[in-house]
Amino acid sequence: MIAKGRVHLYGNHIDTDVIIPARVLNNPDPKNLAAHCMEDIDPSFSIRVRAGDIIVAGINFGCGSSREHAPIAIKASGIQCVIAENFARIFYRNSINIGLPLLESKEASHDIKDSDELEIDYENGKILNLTSGKKYQALKFPEFVRNIIKVGGLVNYAKIYVNKQF
Repeated sequence: MIAKGRVHLYGNHIDTDVIIPARVLNNPDPKNLAAHCMEDIDPSFSIRVRAGDIIVAGINFGCGSSREHAPIAIKASGIQCVIAENFARIFYRNSINIGLPLLESKEASHDIKDSDELEIDYENGKILNLTSGKKYQALKFPEFVRNIIKVGGLVNYAKIYVNKQF
């Protein structure tokens, strides 16, 4: 699958409390979470983000609590993918569980600029910066992870696998 999107750039150690503040968790509806996504670090994010956009960040994205609401808020806001040097492991797993692709690429996370346009080849882990013309390699997903993402998350994957329709 090939996807294109515009970058929203963030730094290192973006934790789940910054991604979605605890004060809004009393309403876990994805639309509510999307409306408050990133608001403590970027108050205009929910206004600027468009379906298909991409977050690019530094090291340890998604650190902090094991809050599943953080990747839900990101995905519900319209973000199609997060690229970072690396991710907190539980955030990584929670994201894959809901079908939000995360790409690890040190070079891309250090080089891509805010508002750059990217093209992503998920199957091969290739990132093309359409703004600068630079190419980056991310870690490729194993086939089973690509399949989980393709069907929208682990629950859908399990339903298909149990029904042997995969």
